[in-house]
Amino acid sequence: MQSQMLLFLSQYIKNPNSIGAILPSSKYVVEKMIEKIDFDKAKYLAEYGPGTGVITEKLIKARKKDTLLMLFENNKKFCDLLKKKYRGEPNLLVINQSPKCMEEYLIKHNIPWLDYVISSIPLTNMPIQEATSILYVTKKHFLPTSSFITCQYSTTKKGLFSTYFKKIEITSEIKNIPPAYILHCSISR
Repeated sequence: MQSQMLLFLSQYIKNPNSIGAILPSSKYVVEKMIEKIDFDKAKYLAEYGPGTGVITEKLIKARKKDTLLMLFENNKKFCDLLKKKYRGEPNLLVINQSPKCMEEYLIKHNIPWLDYVISSIPLTNMPIQEATSILYVTKKHFLPTSSFITCQYSTTKKGLFSTYFKKIEITSEIKNIPPAYILHCSISR
């Protein structure tokens, strides 16, 4: 675990805008991010920016065995760690790409929709075109019951999310470095 924390910190130092936080999400943030997921009904999950896998671990333990989980991780070192850590895990795809490229993987693996997307990528820190591309392709593959759950470190760009989602519930978690906001977003009220 300590080596994973050091890896996370080193990757943050190299590229703080794409990593977003100095340390992986705390267990308190992880719990708030997954608490509203109906794992009994979820068939297709995606995680954006899993990093070292602290949320991934909980998703794998809570999901049904036939639920497909797709991990989109831009950072090659994190991606290699995840592939090694979860080698042999059924119904898990680890993809070294941005989620904006998600559509090709959904088609390739015959995935008709996404029930939940859990995101730790710093959408509010990235260029607006990239953030909107990610949110657009996400919403495009949602059902009315689907949810986008994200951890952000500021709510100043809440409008970015309200462009794509009708309902946004925001909670905060101070037991995290830095303190975090968890946004539960859906396309239907």
